[in-house]
Amino acid sequence: MKKSITKNYIYNLIYQILIIILPLITTPYISRVLGAENIGIYSYTISIVTYFILFGSLGIAMYGQREIAYLQDNKQKYSKTFWEILILRFITMFISMAIFYLIFTRNGEYSVYYKILLLEMIANCLDISWLFQGLEEFKKVVIRNIIIKIISIVLIFIFIKNSNDLIIYFIIYVLSTLFGNITLWTYLHKFLAKIEFKELNIIKHLKPTISLFIPQIAVQIYTVLDKVMIGAIITDKSEVGYYEQSQKVIKMLLTVVTSLGTVMVPRMANTFINGDTRKIQEYMKRAFNFVFFIAFPMVFGIIAVSNNFVPLFFGQGYEKVSILMCVISPIVLAIGLSNVIGTQYLLPTKRQKEYTISVIVGAIVNFGINIVLIKRCGALGASVGTVIAEISVTILQFVFVKKDFKLLEILKLSIKYIIASLIMFAICIIIENFIKNNLYCIIAQVIVGIGTYGIMLLLQKDEFTYLLLNKIKLKFIK
Repeated sequence: MKKSITKNYIYNLIYQILIIILPLITTPYISRVLGAENIGIYSYTISIVTYFILFGSLGIAMYGQREIAYLQDNKQKYSKTFWEILILRFITMFISMAIFYLIFTRNGEYSVYYKILLLEMIANCLDISWLFQGLEEFKKVVIRNIIIKIISIVLIFIFIKNSNDLIIYFIIYVLSTLFGNITLWTYLHKFLAKIEFKELNIIKHLKPTISLFIPQIAVQIYTVLDKVMIGAIITDKSEVGYYEQSQKVIKMLLTVVTSLGTVMVPRMANTFINGDTRKIQEYMKRAFNFVFFIAFPMVFGIIAVSNNFVPLFFGQGYEKVSILMCVISPIVLAIGLSNVIGTQYLLPTKRQKEYTISVIVGAIVNFGINIVLIKRCGALGASVGTVIAEISVTILQFVFVKKDFKLLEILKLSIKYIIASLIMFAICIIIENFIKNNLYCIIAQVIVGIGTYGIMLLLQKDEFTYLLLNKIKLKFIK
């Protein structure tokens, strides 16, 4: 029986938010206690280990989710596939961990942090969330995250008291990931059939995982390498801290947009295998509508509230974050759209070559702009590079699917949301000029902004808005 897309979206939205909710809840406290330089060190070292996790994982998580989705109706087959992919991941992650250990943990300024981050690599090795995502069982993943993240938040407020506690912050971060991933293993016996080891064929998965690994490298270049480049090019690690803080807020909002993608990948993969092209078209139209509905007000909302939000949330000394948030905000829309085309359509329908080309182009664009602008503008230059890279990826993916979808009709869907968002933005700016208290101003902007946006869509008789309202009504009637 197919799981509800709406329910799985909600579960996955909670899951994705909880992955980053720890630093967001604790950010106002951590920013003040650890300071911008320590935040920069934390961000820089995490960026380094992220690459080794990427290389160790190959494209296994994305590939595994898709393959499990193809076979979700056959327990024996997906169980066999799960163990084959998992063992492959153990092997590749072990090689990556050995190289990381030899290069970074034996000496150097940050060696103590890198030693702790070895546990992060072990945690990622044990991550089997892709199995549950492929089976569209998102509830299990959410439950474990809620418990682990709450414990982590409590530990941070108990043990981190001053700027010397950076090492404790690292320990809490990696242990929360490790224990969270271990808890998912307790559910395995309920979902897997018994498999004989001699039946496994691990090697057959190597080539397809590598083909998905290439675009993941490219994506990481313009999502993680920017922090590494800022840290390497700019002496002042505070620049990395500013960039990290601005990214946290944007990623939190971006999660609301992209969570639908994680839910739709297994559904689209299964629909594609069954040859239901009509259903694919229907899913895609809804996905585009959803992105426009959510992303446009978010972009304009970020710009409207940033001046009041940053000093209230991060404290003094983070004024530059406000500018960075405004510059980076368009990626909410760009990534939302590329998530629909690339993640929800090209990958599940086995058109990963086109997906790979698009993200490689984005990586090249991002790297080139970073080389030129980071030295001159620091974090601001990296922000500009990120936005241009994401837009280039989205445009190229639109070109690739122009024969599959009526792009003009898709773009027409955005007009009502643009109009509503612009009017909302104008009213939020007016509110800012009248209310000088940061907290009260933000509250007023959010409440009035959401109300204005909703009213404008209703006045324009937006079909998607009425569809959402009808779904909400049905829930209450039940």
